[in-house]
Amino acid sequence: MNYLSCEVLVIGGGPGGYVTAIRAGQLGLDTILVEKKELGGTCLNVGCIPSKAMIHVADEFEAAVKASQGKVPGISVKTPKLDLVQAIEWKDGIVKRLNGGVAGLLKKAGVTVINGQARMRDGKTCSVAGEKESSQIKAKFVVLAPGSEPVELEALPFGGHVISSTQALRLESLPRKLAVVGGGYIGLELGTAFAKMGSKVTVLEASDRLLPQYDKELSDVVAKQLKKLGIIVHLNARAGALEKDGKSLSATDGDGKPFSVEVDKVLVTVGRKPRLDGWGLRELQLTMDGGFIAIDSECRTSMTDVFAIGDVTGEPMLAHRAMAQGEVVAELIAGKPRAFEPAAIPAVCFTDPEIVSVGLSPDEARNAGYDVITGKFPLAANGRAMTLNAEAGFVRVVARKDNELVLGIQAVGTNISEFASGFSAALELGACLEDIASTIHAHPTQGEGIQEAAMVALGQGLHI
Repeated sequence: MNYLSCEVLVIGGGPGGYVTAIRAGQLGLDTILVEKKELGGTCLNVGCIPSKAMIHVADEFEAAVKASQGKVPGISVKTPKLDLVQAIEWKDGIVKRLNGGVAGLLKKAGVTVINGQARMRDGKTCSVAGEKESSQIKAKFVVLAPGSEPVELEALPFGGHVISSTQALRLESLPRKLAVVGGGYIGLELGTAFAKMGSKVTVLEASDRLLPQYDKELSDVVAKQLKKLGIIVHLNARAGALEKDGKSLSATDGDGKPFSVEVDKVLVTVGRKPRLDGWGLRELQLTMDGGFIAIDSECRTSMTDVFAIGDVTGEPMLAHRAMAQGEVVAELIAGKPRAFEPAAIPAVCFTDPEIVSVGLSPDEARNAGYDVITGKFPLAANGRAMTLNAEAGFVRVVARKDNELVLGIQAVGTNISEFASGFSAALELGACLEDIASTIHAHPTQGEGIQEAAMVALGQGLHI
């Protein structure tokens, strides 16, 4: 047994945990980070990064197929072939490089990394069961960042033909028929990718529309593209069990009528839940907020000098939220005046086309009591979108009617995810419509869409 002590102990090496540790180390705090698996957590290893890599492969393959069919102006190629094993190897190479990068940054910041299963014994003490040896760590400050895990359905437990997003990103052969249970962003991102690679995809969503976490005007654009890709969508549908032969999934429609879907694999993406077991939550007896750990504006829990960040603290369960919280916590521990009070947290859906939503939608703003004005600019009127053959979608701005303060910005379109930072900056800086409308935007870019949307809201639209 190794007996260690430190100023800051971080439990979990995902985006929130490793950012906390790096920043704490930079600030001169003696820091230990404990992670059972690979550094980078779900996002880097089995989530955000590998899924975007496979989405890229799917997009490239789809473009090659279209070229072989004479659908790309000026380009013709022979029938393309997909090598999924090679694609997986490329994806894994990216993950490995980023793993090494995180390890290098932690080392540079002077952080001690211990590989093993952490278990809190009290608010200051943690035991770590490693593969070769065990450790006991005493810390002045503790930061809990254990992350989240996929929700499993009782009728469709993971294993065999039933897979989670983690297993979907490791398949070495393409399923001919794939059923996706859950029409949220994870299911549609992966379902779209598999459809582009050649799978026959069927989506079962329990609510009355896809992507229920986004407003309907945004999700409708994605729904139209799914139809073009040949993806079959069943709304108000409930998935049942997989037949014994693993080739048929039972389900019921909105009227309770049974039907079945032929499958090779069933991808269950009905959400994620905070990882609350296995690391000593019961020993800490923290105040909870529903199924999450309750925190204040400084990410402090109900126990003195115990902080919590990331997915265990509630929605939105996003890597960039956890990272921002981690930076705040490290600086608070170092004595800096900080609080986690963002004006907005961007949400991005990497479907085809992509969705970005920052701040309040029109309905959310009205429900909050604001009298609003909106401006919407279609990408079909944007020159750069035309040159990309990517005219589906729009950019929309939501503002208060009385003082024209921007409350939210949303967009749906090809590569629109890259707009998220600019949209967030506008809200953080308290931009008004005139600020955006009078800012010179480069031409020709899709980014002109936000300027045009602001002009439309002001009644000054130039290109529509």
